[in-house]
Amino acid sequence: MTRSRRIVVVGTTGSGKTTLAGQLARRIGCPHVELDALHWEPNWTEAPLERFRARTCEALSGACWVTDGNYSKVRDIVWGRADTLVWLDYSLAVVFWRLFRRAVRRIATQEELWGGGNRETFRKQFLSRDSLFVWALKTYRRRKREYATLPVQPEYAHLRVIRLRSPRETAAWLAGWGEHDDA
Repeated sequence: MTRSRRIVVVGTTGSGKTTLAGQLARRIGCPHVELDALHWEPNWTEAPLERFRARTCEALSGACWVTDGNYSKVRDIVWGRADTLVWLDYSLAVVFWRLFRRAVRRIATQEELWGGGNRETFRKQFLSRDSLFVWALKTYRRRKREYATLPVQPEYAHLRVIRLRSPRETAAWLAGWGEHDDA
């Protein structure tokens, strides 16, 4: 089998997509393309659709890359160009714990996200209807349904799908990455 060279990592908000994609990119020596960085502009403004799609096309024009994100508005581009889809299919408890740790770290360090002064705040993450916790809860079941059925659609039949159901399974898979040609 051919080694994976264009990988997309998907999963519920907070599951660890960006972390895993970064680790994979370093392992295979390819750019890590974070779809959030292409989507978000200063002051938490969404990039216009045409700009987001153009940025995605440009960022994924190379022969080797690892990307992460669940954006359906660029799925045709991302999944169409990918050779491998890694699905982090974790329990909601695991997702919420990871999301909590990430939110606390980002709030405490005032980490800037994707330029333009974007930062998470206590109010937005824990007291708002726009909270990522609310978003994760709203989208959790839908993502499970989508990612179970979308890869078998004809336009995505070319994808090698790797479904990882726990952080332990992911760690074991990642540890064995260099040992197998089939990723």
